[in-house]
Amino acid sequence: MESRLDKVQTPRYAVLESQLYMERIITNRIKELRTARGWTQEQLAQAVKVSRQSINSIERNRYVPSLELALVFARLFACPTDEIFQLEEKQ
Repeated sequence: MESRLDKVQTPRYAVLESQLYMERIITNRIKELRTARGWTQEQLAQAVKVSRQSINSIERNRYVPSLELALVFARLFACPTDEIFQLEEKQ
């Protein structure tokens, strides 16, 4: 005899989450904000306690930072996270 508990159910949010990542990309203004302040990638990396390579990857949209790091950027640049990171439709 099989119960509903024996059946694996995919949570509804998993479907929504997969659609989010499939149809959208996250871009950022890290390089723009960094250069406006005259900082090097190394200086920014030291300020947020990551490697220079991580900053380079973030600026080139090859790596999406964690929520914690996004909040550190927001605090450092004194602006809301949605002014630094944008969710855009894939083309």
